[in-house]
Amino acid sequence: MVRAILLDVFGTLVQDDGAGAAAIAADVAARAGVVPAEVVRDWEARLWAMADTAHGDGFRTLADLNAASLAETADFFGVRVDARELCRAAVDPAPPLFPDAAPFLASLDVPVCLVSDADSEHLGAILARHGVAVEQVVTSEDARAYKPRPEPFRMALRRLGLSPADVVHIGDSPVSDLAGAAALGIPAIFVNRDGRDLPPGLKPLRTVSSLSFLSS
Repeated sequence: MVRAILLDVFGTLVQDDGAGAAAIAADVAARAGVVPAEVVRDWEARLWAMADTAHGDGFRTLADLNAASLAETADFFGVRVDARELCRAAVDPAPPLFPDAAPFLASLDVPVCLVSDADSEHLGAILARHGVAVEQVVTSEDARAYKPRPEPFRMALRRLGLSPADVVHIGDSPVSDLAGAAALGIPAIFVNRDGRDLPPGLKPLRTVSSLSFLSS
């Protein structure tokens, strides 16, 4: 029996179209004379490589990682930018909820803990703006680690006072959500809004195309 739900935020509850990052990548690409996709691939690879080592005493906020990885990418392509200012200006302070998010949350009769790779102040402002209130929230900044590392999931379990068998995790990232939860024995539901194929070996409890399939 599921006694609580762990729930990802960006890409699951909150729309994350990446428009700000895409605009930055396009600007860097234009100055470097390359296609934007090349900049995006390099930036993302550097960002998540940094996130992999940013835990415990070496933790860095997502804002810091975004700016640092962009600075390295721009330098790689021979472009000079004010990476911190570009990233700060590109952050959407009020990204919209998916249309199915509020009905899904309203349908639940068990506690919810949000588990998000996000800076606490930024996520708190988004939740407040949309009136999203849940029992617990764990950010990467709280746990001093990023999914799929176990720290965010373990902190969520501790705050709920439950074991992996008592919960289900719901998220849209095969690596961060599915693999991260599976490593701790937490069953996971994959919210596959864009029809992506799962990497071999990942076996979610269920795959749905929207949260509405879970609230009906």
